[in-house]
Order: sequence, then C-alpha cells, then structure tokens
Amino acid sequence: MQQMPILDRSLAFVVCASDAEQLQRRLLVSECLQSRRYRLAVYFDSPSAARAFNEEMGHSTGEDWLVWVHQDVFLPDGWDRQFLAALAQADSLIPRLAVVGVYGMDLQGRRAGHVLDRGRLLRESQPLPCEASSLDEVLVAVRTDSRLILDPELRYHFYATDLVLAARQLGWAAAVVDCCCEHWSDTPTSGPVARTFADALIADARVFETKWLHHLPLATSCFNIRQPGDVERFVQANFPVATDATQAGLPPPGRSRSISGTGGSQAVDQE
Repeated sequence: MQQMPILDRSLAFVVCASDAEQLQRRLLVSECLQSRRYRLAVYFDSPSAARAFNEEMGHSTGEDWLVWVHQDVFLPDGWDRQFLAALAQADSLIPRLAVVGVYGMDLQGRRAGHVLDRGRLLRESQPLPCEASSLDEVLVAVRTDSRLILDPELRYHFYATDLVLAARQLGWAAAVVDCCCEHWSDTPTSGPVARTFADALIADARVFETKWLHHLPLATSCFNIRQPGDVERFVQANFPVATDATQAGLPPPGRSRSISGTGGSQAVDQE
C-alpha cells in the first residue's frame, strides 16, 4: 500500500482559480505542491479573494503560515525551503511579524522585492527583508495565530495592501522577503482591457481609497494614490475599454479572468 506523505505543518496554501488549464500549467507543477508536502486549497470561481482566504484561515489545522498565491505563479524547486528560511530571518529581525510578501513597497515608499514577472526579472535594490507598507497580491503569507483576514468588501484588488495597513493598525508588522517566484499573468500592462476588468478594478479602488483616506498619499506596486479617484483616472487614461474581446491582451470567449469569477466557490483540499 502506498503511504500518503506526512503533511508539513509549517505552511498551507490557498489559491483562487478561474482557469483550470493555467492552474495546471503553472502553480500545480511547482515541486513543493506536486510533492503534496503541504495542504493546498483551490477555490474555483470564488466571488472574492476574501471568501477563499478567510475560509481557509478559519479552517487552519495547525499550520504556522497560510500562503495566498495566484493561479499563474510557478514556485521553483526548493522555493518552500528558501521561503521558510526567509520567514525565519525576517521574524528574527522584525518584531510582531504577521504578513509577508515577495514584492511590494518599503516604509519609505520604495519598491522592494525579487520576482520574475512575465519573463522580466524584477530585483529591486532595497536590502531584504524589509518592513512593508504595501504588498503585491501575487503571493502573500499570513501568520495563522494572528487571525488576520481579508476585507470581503474588496473583491480582487488592493486586498494585500489593505491587509498590511489593517495589520499595522493592530500592532503587527509586514515585510518583503527575498524568495523569487515566477508570475505569468496574462493581464495586459497597457492597452485595451475588458469592461469587466476595468469596472472591477475601479470598484475595488473606490472602496480602498475611501477606507484608507486618512492614510493618503500612499503607493502600491501599481499605483500612486494621493486622493480618491486617482486609480479611476489612471485606468481611464491608460486602459481604454475594448469593444472587441478579440483585441490584443484580452482572453478568448469563455475564458474568464480571476477578477470576474461569479460562480459559487468550491474548495478542493490537497492533503
């Protein structure tokens, strides 16, 4: 009889998926997940990141950290061991560390992190680990005993920076650590986008800008926000809404983006 591997309780992973083929081609070929060393929960077409993440935080089975990761991320061989070492280093240097990412902004609003983004290596000059004022959503880990959760009012944008700000208000710290992963997003960096994409981004921006009005100005890895409406103005100026879904940068019919999943969530636990 084949024995199931003993789960490592240091990490657990959660991902929202809207594209099963992309999930299989990217995240699920990562060695640390293929090995089934860690618990993995996959939520298909969840209405928000918070729905999936918060449910898994509530179902934590003794893991030290819950890792949120995008479906289009690949974790290189040995990534988990490097990440655990980076967590230990950051934890020894930064008191009350509870939120960790691989890319974001430091406390002075400078970019920090190390990630391969769509084939382009981003390796910022800021020494790591460093405390963070904002984190990119590509991969974020939360200490489970902090009981921090995502804001359900934010669907698929700004939730990581929101988490950092909320954690800091509660006396926790956030950090960027050096642990490179590969991000193979098909979201365009400029040019036409689907109306659903633009509308969802603007709606989340309005929630975020209103909630953290007293913290403005602030910078994320994507936006500099000085006043409410800045994100909407930037999107309207740089991402025209496409009238034809076949235009460059848009998915073919029937293939949804992660920000527009509307079906009920389904969790698949890998144990």
